[in-house]
Amino acid sequence: MRAAKWFSNTKLYVVGFARIPVLQFDRLTWPTHFAKISKDGKIHRFAGVVLRQQTAGRELGVARESIIKPELPEEEDGVVRESITNPSLPDDEGDVALRPKRIADMVGQREVIEVLHIAIEAARKREEPLGHILFDGPPGLGKTTFATCIPREMGVAVQMASGPALKAPKDIIPYLTNLEDRSVLFVDEIHRLPKAVEEYLYTAMEDFRIDIVLGEGVSARTLNLQLKPFTLIGATTRAGMLSGPLRDRFQIRQHLGFYSLPELKEIITRNAKKLNVNIDSEAASEISKRSRGTPRIANNRLLWVRDYAMAKSDGHVSTDIVVKAMEMTGIDAVGLDRQDRRYMETVIRVFGGGPAGIEAIAHTMNISSDTLVDEVEPFLLRSEFIIRTSRGRCATPKAYDHLKIAPPTSSGDDLPLFQ
Repeated sequence: MRAAKWFSNTKLYVVGFARIPVLQFDRLTWPTHFAKISKDGKIHRFAGVVLRQQTAGRELGVARESIIKPELPEEEDGVVRESITNPSLPDDEGDVALRPKRIADMVGQREVIEVLHIAIEAARKREEPLGHILFDGPPGLGKTTFATCIPREMGVAVQMASGPALKAPKDIIPYLTNLEDRSVLFVDEIHRLPKAVEEYLYTAMEDFRIDIVLGEGVSARTLNLQLKPFTLIGATTRAGMLSGPLRDRFQIRQHLGFYSLPELKEIITRNAKKLNVNIDSEAASEISKRSRGTPRIANNRLLWVRDYAMAKSDGHVSTDIVVKAMEMTGIDAVGLDRQDRRYMETVIRVFGGGPAGIEAIAHTMNISSDTLVDEVEPFLLRSEFIIRTSRGRCATPKAYDHLKIAPPTSSGDDLPLFQ
């Protein structure tokens, strides 16, 4: 109540790290920093920022040194503040997500898990940071899950970043300077790092130091900043796009493969318990067959079947419920959706089974060629429904059988060139 009363009787002003004009808001907003203006016109500290008052009508300046390490009381002006940047990962946190919290809870990828167990145990005994790790493989196979489980096994903090967001070296400096001893920095989609950021990581990964240039021109000077020993974990779907020097700086490189049907069934069964869903064993097997060997897709299928069972039935998931739910979304028995089947039908009916160029297929289907290459073709190629040749795409006999289309018969008029 005190906090609500304070906000109703106080004017809020937006301030920044530089000297900027004051902007007054007529209604309650949540800018980055707040300044409290009391009745006597004095400016007080709020949200960890100490402001200094100047002549009325002029600008407000922010003391930079007060922003670095603000000392906040537990309660000020009736507002209770709690830390939201605690890097610790408690063991008893609510298991509200389907993602495993420990490596022991993970299913599949046994070879990768054995390598990580040895590396983690050795690092614990030496009391040193774990060697840099690079995970590569198709999306949805557990790269991020491994990256979040490893810090829990080591008992250290973790910071998470994304490669596309780190556009310049200045963007990664805050992550590096805030690292704790033996902590983990996880960079997702690391292959999308710009060349300048990759080269900036070379000394950080090997020597645990970075060079910061202060000033410009003849007055510029270099500050050599020592970092605390840390572990860099990178995840990528295209390891070949990483530069050789950066790729060689990872001591541990692991490729994640697709999951088998029994492994997917176990994942679905476990996640059904987390969601409080009553599912039959045969129904779990049916979902695993339609999940393309990917746990992420299996979880999405399970969530959709759960919603269908709650809307159309009593919530119990049986094989019949799974089949009806999958038919509604156009997913067949092997995991192909409508767009996949339309692609194969186009190659077979329009192009006579191929070979056909990707641009011709894309224009015929009125779909972007990038969508076909990145989204449709990977599973069709892996499932041996189509093949890619130098002349174009061709449908295999397996595709004809799946679509129940008779394969073309060779004409008797087609004679070989040489007899």
